[in-house]
Amino acid sequence: RAGRTRLLALCWIGFVMLFFTFSTTQEYYSMPIYPALALLIGATLSAEAGWLRWGTRVIALISTIAAVSIAAILIAVRNLPTPGDIAAALNSNPRLYTLSLGHMADLTIHSFAYLRTPLVLAGLAFLVGATALWRFAGTRAYVAAALMMVLFFQAARLALVAFDPYLSSQTLAQALVQAPKGELIVDDQYYTFSSIFFYANRRALLFNGRVNNLVYGSYAPGAPQVFIDDTEFRRLWSAPERFYLVVEGPKLARIRGLVGAGALHVVRESGGKFLLCNQELAPFSSIDANGPGKNQLN
Repeated sequence: RAGRTRLLALCWIGFVMLFFTFSTTQEYYSMPIYPALALLIGATLSAEAGWLRWGTRVIALISTIAAVSIAAILIAVRNLPTPGDIAAALNSNPRLYTLSLGHMADLTIHSFAYLRTPLVLAGLAFLVGATALWRFAGTRAYVAAALMMVLFFQAARLALVAFDPYLSSQTLAQALVQAPKGELIVDDQYYTFSSIFFYANRRALLFNGRVNNLVYGSYAPGAPQVFIDDTEFRRLWSAPERFYLVVEGPKLARIRGLVGAGALHVVRESGGKFLLCNQELAPFSSIDANGPGKNQLN
């Protein structure tokens, strides 16, 4: 019975992971495998099979390699500066983003300099796990592996904090909330800036919003008239009313070509993303010395 349970759990895990590995960045859809993992671990521990000892040794070997690799990375980045946030050190590989782990290719050696603290904690976790797993067996080895995973999860949490400016739009939304009133225009609202509506708690005009999946509902009866194209954006941006625009750094050249660099005033930059205004603003408390009224895209 334990053998069949393990086989079914492996099929369950394998199907979900294989299917969503080739989906469009749906990493969180792997959560349905957690019950199967629990069944697999429980069935294996209860059986006390001989190959369980070999599995423990494999984990010990992987942990050792991981600890050594992390030590090598920490040595390589020990003197690298970390100006700004981690977005400045990441690559961009849009062609790979259809795979669930496609963003792994964005990492560079320099980017690990921004992750020193989580790397130290992760290295400590693997060191503790490797030492215990090579030395102990049975219950003590399992407890050591569990402790290693707990420490590693904390390291992953700290890494997410470092990635927050790149992954989130919260910083831009906070600057928008504290800025003088004006209407918001959002570029790439479906992916990059979807969270800004939540953090800023406001509606916005959608710049070329019909080029993504929103097109299906944009022509429905009663759909809000919030979709604007290049022509409408150019007209609004030159109007006397105040408008704000959130846009990714790689798309600035296109925006500059539409309205000119002199019409783009930086309110805030975070994670390679910008909050721009069509009017020059006086500095206000939420912005530092390089904030509005002093920055302009040239």
